[in-house]
Amino acid sequence: MSRIPHLAIVVGTLAGVIVLTVASAGVYLLAHGGTGTPPATRVAGTAAPPPPRPDLPLVTVPEPAAEATPRPTPATSTPAAGGGPRLTPPAVVAIAPRRVGEAHLRKLRSLRHVRGTLAVGGGAVRVAGVTLNLLAVPVAEFPAWTPLGVADRPEPWEALRRGELVAEAAAARRLGLVPGAHYEIEGGPRLRLAAAAAIGLPGIDGYVSEETGRRLGLTPGVVVLVSGPVTRAEELTGGVRRVLGAGTQVAPAGMAAAARTAAPRAARTPSRDDFTGRVGRPASYIELYRRAAALCPGLSWTVLAAIGQVESGHGRNNGPSSAGALGPMQFMPATWRAYGVDGDGDGRADIMNPYDAVPAAAHYLCATGAGEGGDRLAKAIWHYNHSWSYVSTVLSLANAYAAAYPD
Repeated sequence: MSRIPHLAIVVGTLAGVIVLTVASAGVYLLAHGGTGTPPATRVAGTAAPPPPRPDLPLVTVPEPAAEATPRPTPATSTPAAGGGPRLTPPAVVAIAPRRVGEAHLRKLRSLRHVRGTLAVGGGAVRVAGVTLNLLAVPVAEFPAWTPLGVADRPEPWEALRRGELVAEAAAARRLGLVPGAHYEIEGGPRLRLAAAAAIGLPGIDGYVSEETGRRLGLTPGVVVLVSGPVTRAEELTGGVRRVLGAGTQVAPAGMAAAARTAAPRAARTPSRDDFTGRVGRPASYIELYRRAAALCPGLSWTVLAAIGQVESGHGRNNGPSSAGALGPMQFMPATWRAYGVDGDGDGRADIMNPYDAVPAAAHYLCATGAGEGGDRLAKAIWHYNHSWSYVSTVLSLANAYAAAYPD
């Protein structure tokens, strides 16, 4: 299978060559490994079964409560869902021509805006004539560098500890890799593909543990993940390249890449009078998110779905949050008074009613520039919840929804 990489670099490794391809970062999608007798090994060829999809209920939207009584609260909001691991999403990924030592990692951590670094192994292997770019990761540390929904699921990390392979979801779909199948590495061991996870690192096709990476001949410490704010991605890219020297390739990852693709269409920001908020009463959340996003030209429904997942698990946890936010989209009462809408036309704008809350979220995002995409989208999400980590998570999930539910 031919590839046309946007970025490429040869890494001296027994396993082969890493080809870093800049691609949109899809995250969160997790496919469980199969049980029973694994299917025959295959790469490409006949179509593989579609991977499982992100956490989006496709059943009836629960009927809202008859009354909702907003409670006076402070002026800031935190997600009601809460919990989960503390994440350090990478802003850029660097591939160096040689192993990156601790001295260089210290220099990277001293750069302005850098919040953390993680060096992992990497290299390329051949399976049935197809090249797979793999990372060899420390299983104890790497989950914190992956998106919400992957980090807090046990399946991929248990698989890596067992010495199995976890594929990048987009690569598994593109190449026809089947969870549960066994694949013979050319010149190496036979590995079981235990799961596919949308971690979203550019150009990476799969992940193994450090121990398995040694068995495959992957080179330790040639790939460095660097965490920092998305608004400083270009500055971080230049700084990382200067520290790691000539021959180093650096690409945006996670939120920095997702901000470019989550809502690509530019549009005029509607005024308050333009926004009707009417969506009716669709039977599923996916249709509700689609109808609400259509009210804001340029806003992808996937952004609303990502916010709905982070804030309440699509109506599973409607609060109040520790800050007093309410409803499936976790509005503060003061914000609701300004942006709440009557989405189903029943004569009330109810903060607890998903048919009102989801279009109200679209209204608020639209008013803060989300329909223009790019940095304006990222800033609009930041206005929704004042945390760049939150923005990163939402954009990552939005890309996963886009990959799982293509229009």
